[in-house]
Amino acid sequence: MKCTNRVVSILLIACFMLAMTGCGSAEYGMEYSRQMPSSAYMVTNSSFEEDTLASFSGELCVDSRDKITMPGVKLESSYASGLFDLNNKEILYAENIYEQLPPASLTKIMTALVALKYGNLQDEIVVTENCKITESGAQVYGFKPGDVITLDQALNVLLIYSANDVGLIIAEHIAGDVDSFNAMMNEEAKALGATNTNFCNPHGLTQDDHYTTAYDLYLIFNEVIQYERFREIIQLTSYTSVYKDAQGNQKTIEIRNTNQYFMGNVEAPENITILGGKTGTTNAAGNCLILYIKDSAGNPYISVILRADKRENLYNDMNRLLEAAGK
Repeated sequence: MKCTNRVVSILLIACFMLAMTGCGSAEYGMEYSRQMPSSAYMVTNSSFEEDTLASFSGELCVDSRDKITMPGVKLESSYASGLFDLNNKEILYAENIYEQLPPASLTKIMTALVALKYGNLQDEIVVTENCKITESGAQVYGFKPGDVITLDQALNVLLIYSANDVGLIIAEHIAGDVDSFNAMMNEEAKALGATNTNFCNPHGLTQDDHYTTAYDLYLIFNEVIQYERFREIIQLTSYTSVYKDAQGNQKTIEIRNTNQYFMGNVEAPENITILGGKTGTTNAAGNCLILYIKDSAGNPYISVILRADKRENLYNDMNRLLEAAGK
């Protein structure tokens, strides 16, 4: 269905709601319990004029419907999903795309956006004691206080290896402290129209009031892929670099991409090229994945899935979306 300029509720009216949500200093939380449906914010008969929307929707996929089907496409194990045609500004497939959900490490695409927008890739960062993740089982790289890395190295480890401690390192470097960085993330989200989003940390580990939607992730991802360095990083299968520890000794970074397509464990449909993406998994968020792809004619798309029940099912469902894009 061709995207129209009909109002998506969350795009315009929820800005004031951000002021009503807060993160505080809560510890990483329990199972995500926010179940506010997108319909609670839906404006089906907008009185806004077309020119009010034009500045936002002119180059974006905009559609008020939370569910859009495609013939022969049925995702079996994913709660929220979307397929966005970037050339035609069209939402091809949608399921619960305006429902607020925890995004797990898909959070890191906003962390990267803020870092790329406000940081210098060659900046040297001295890791501090504050940049520790204590949650059991959380993915970390394990940089130590006094280690010296560049912002570019940090972004590679953040996006390729999905290291949660590096999210804290970047946040402290860019904003001085994590709370200030969270505020920057939320300001960027609001500016992009991602008004059904609230970030409480830069890594995506489960925390009360840390949520977004599949549609908002499309908006954020669509913005960050405009940065060439981001596109270069997310297409890497592995990354190797050298940094210095507190004593000045050289240490080597060697990491591989967490994306199963790039690990060689899952094959994309033959008419689809995966240009990069970001994975995410927590108990609350389930299995999540966002991809930047192109079809055999070179047409670009963004595909996103949130809350798949198992990793295998996540990639099976994603391939169903990719096959639809390639037809």
